[in-house]
Amino acid sequence: MSIVPLKKITLCGVLKEKKQVLQQMQLTGGAHLIPLTAEENLKPGMSQQQTEKAHQALKYLTQCANKRHQVQEDDSFNARDIVQQVLQVQADVISLSEQREFLQQRIDNMMPWGSFEFADLGPLMLWFYIVPKRLMKKVDDALTWQVVASDNIHCYVVVLAEQEPETSLMPVPRTHTGSVPLAQLQKELQMLELKLDDLQAERESLTRWTSLLSLSLVNVAEHDALKFARQMALDIDEVFVIQAWVPERLITDYHQFADTHHLAMLVSDTQVADRPPTLLENNDNIAGGEQLISFYQTPAYQDWDPTPMVFFSFALFFAMILSDAGYAAVFALLLLIKWRSLSTSLKRRRLRSLLSMTLFSSILWGVLCGSYFGASPSVDSWPASLKIVDLNDFDSMMQLSISVGAVHLSVANLIKAWQWRRQWTALACLGWCLAVAGGYLMWWGEGEQNAVIKDTALAMLIVAASAVVLFSSRQAVHKPADVVARLWDGIQQLTTATRLFGDVLSYMRLFALGLASASLAMTFNQLAVQVGQTVPGAGLLLSLLILLFGHSLNLMLCLMSGVVHGLRLNFIEFYNWSVSDEGYPFKEFAKKGAG
Repeated sequence: MSIVPLKKITLCGVLKEKKQVLQQMQLTGGAHLIPLTAEENLKPGMSQQQTEKAHQALKYLTQCANKRHQVQEDDSFNARDIVQQVLQVQADVISLSEQREFLQQRIDNMMPWGSFEFADLGPLMLWFYIVPKRLMKKVDDALTWQVVASDNIHCYVVVLAEQEPETSLMPVPRTHTGSVPLAQLQKELQMLELKLDDLQAERESLTRWTSLLSLSLVNVAEHDALKFARQMALDIDEVFVIQAWVPERLITDYHQFADTHHLAMLVSDTQVADRPPTLLENNDNIAGGEQLISFYQTPAYQDWDPTPMVFFSFALFFAMILSDAGYAAVFALLLLIKWRSLSTSLKRRRLRSLLSMTLFSSILWGVLCGSYFGASPSVDSWPASLKIVDLNDFDSMMQLSISVGAVHLSVANLIKAWQWRRQWTALACLGWCLAVAGGYLMWWGEGEQNAVIKDTALAMLIVAASAVVLFSSRQAVHKPADVVARLWDGIQQLTTATRLFGDVLSYMRLFALGLASASLAMTFNQLAVQVGQTVPGAGLLLSLLILLFGHSLNLMLCLMSGVVHGLRLNFIEFYNWSVSDEGYPFKEFAKKGAG
């Protein structure tokens, strides 16, 4: 559960063996190459455009519902031709689908008028109008018109005129039906449907190449990576130089690599001026947090790995926002349905672990809240005995939410203090931690008449302010003026107290969103009961529809709130006080199938 320590290696060899060495290095893996040539001289692979097209074609094939048996080997396979065929099928399907939609609209417009042929009326033309019955009296009698059909709401009026009637003569705009008869439109639609069926069959036939196309994409990516690596190396006369960041545990392997390929190798530690990439290494059970933090910000190499903290705190925050065991059970059921499909890759298995922890926490918290689809169990039941949290107790829930925020931000400052433990600035981090504790203690004891609590809280705040003023600055002291500069920097840092106060209060969203989801669920339940009792006959059906629609809507809102605000409290509030700098991810130069 840490950022992997790296070493910088420099390899030197004979220029004519450069390609072979890089090929073997790619096969060995574990290295992040450092460019030794100017950035403007680095050109991405020429096949990038073709690769994007191949990805598009592969995605289109994998989304096909019915797939054919896969071809594993075929000497006649040509990835470029297959990609071109697939993209042509996709383009034709899109084009014909748009034509079908247009035809269907035309048919819908023509259906009320019936099937007829347009006769030759000389200079006269037919103009079609769908007029609400209540507006029929506004049709000008000066026009030659006829009602050819009607329903409960509309009359279908045909006007005979050389030019389109002026808008003042008709109460509604005319309907654009076109000049093609209904029977012909239906025939054209049938032909389009047949063509789309043929294209779908062709798409299903092309799915047999999915495996070979995927393998081809991997090979193209590896080829481009190798070509890019050759550009990153430095060529000097008959010698080439390669530099890379390598995990410390692989240094022995690369010594053997250098000996095997007769290369000179230099290993050096990271220097202050260096900016190494960040390689995170966590247990697979909590490594799903890596995907969360990489989504927002990769920590710098000299910083710390927030993966475990984000993993567990996100699960807790999501649970507190959801606050319903029934909703959590629905999400858990969906996870079980997708369980096997989430085991096909390491990334998916890590995501599955994250979802499992989040939903386990959500079910547990929902049971403690005694909320099951917005309903509470009967008082004498076993689930009711497990309820220890009352969402409607505003004071207690507010105190709990602020307590979570105080602990979360205190941990953030303690972590930063540990990171800076060899510097005086670590005492400033401890000062902020003490400020959180003192402020919380003063708020908690506000209604108490205990002077000891208030005096203790005040003393903690004074010590915290002193630590921030004295130790926040990194200004070196060489003369009296430097002391003044340090104190001024510390005083300026005291203004951050308002941000700290706001960040702690920001955790009240856990209570507010949890209460909102529970209240909305209860509202839908009450509405369904009222409808069932007041509407005879269809009341039961309407109640079920209200429950289904209401809880589905609330589920989606809870999901959005839980994800967005669960991440926000980690990435905004927590990161502000714990993660100092942003880094960039470790990109391994390796075969895709390696490891």
